Amino acid sequence: AVKAAGFKTVRIPVSWKQYADARDNIDAAWMDRVTEVVGQAQDAGLFALINIHWDGGWMQPTYAAQAVANARITKFWTQIANNFKNHDDTLLFAGTNEVMVTGDYGTPTAEYRQVQNGFNQQFVTAVRATGGNNARRHLVVQGFNTHIDHTVNFAVMPRDPARDRLMMEVHYYDPYDFTLNEKSKAWQWGAGATDTQVKVAGFDEAYAAAQFQKMKLAFVDQGIPVILGEFAAIRRTEHPGAENYRLAWDRHIARSAWQHGMVPIYWDAGAAIENPSAGLFDRRSGAQIYPDLIAALVDAAR
Repeated sequence: AVKAAGFKTVRIPVSWKQYADARDNIDAAWMDRVTEVVGQAQDAGLFALINIHWDGGWMQPTYAAQAVANARITKFWTQIANNFKNHDDTLLFAGTNEVMVTGDYGTPTAEYRQVQNGFNQQFVTAVRATGGNNARRHLVVQGFNTHIDHTVNFAVMPRDPARDRLMMEVHYYDPYDFTLNEKSKAWQWGAGATDTQVKVAGFDEAYAAAQFQKMKLAFVDQGIPVILGEFAAIRRTEHPGAENYRLAWDRHIARSAWQHGMVPIYWDAGAAIENPSAGLFDRRSGAQIYPDLIAALVDAAR
């Protein structure tokens, strides 16, 4: 259904630690399940991207947590990469997801930046060491907390024995009160907003374009591809007309990202009908729940 809708890529967030033993050996049944899902995506003709996603917060970018986290990143990615070493390059690996000190959304300290950049290096080194198709597989690293400004200001691309095989990933959920904060009263967005009392000032179309331009200059124009690995806005159907603004936001973010040389990947976490949610498909039937929104996303890159 995803392929038929016109999408070309599926990002598969994977949790590993809860399926590993005390020595970080990944359970064989879980590895088989991840392999099955990757195979389903590839059989459908989609690019697939897997990562280390949410595991309870062990990947803290601090000196205190660094040694354990580095060892776990290496051990997990060695097992994952060996399992998939014969898969072709329609499978991509992304090392991490939104690395930050839990609860700290501020500008990262020099310590946080150094450790997080080190996580990216551990990932690349571990994967390349497994050989096979992993020697040249495209790998995706992230900026600090996938925040555009932190990425532009602080990201250091890892050393890589393969040439031109690294990508940078950021996410975009601005303004938070419109996209994700279910307690917020902000349900209008963009140039078409009619009530300034229910919109967040300063985060309109021009702001998004300016943020994406930063990524274009710092990475795309330097030959480093950029993945916009997550973006979405939640339903707020308690407000008549809110869906029009959600559609406008999704369309603009996807289109502007594409125009600035980035590959947009929408965040569909499954739930689609209830408030708040941002899913697109019925996960049981594959039916499109929001065909207009899906069309806007797909057409943004045409």
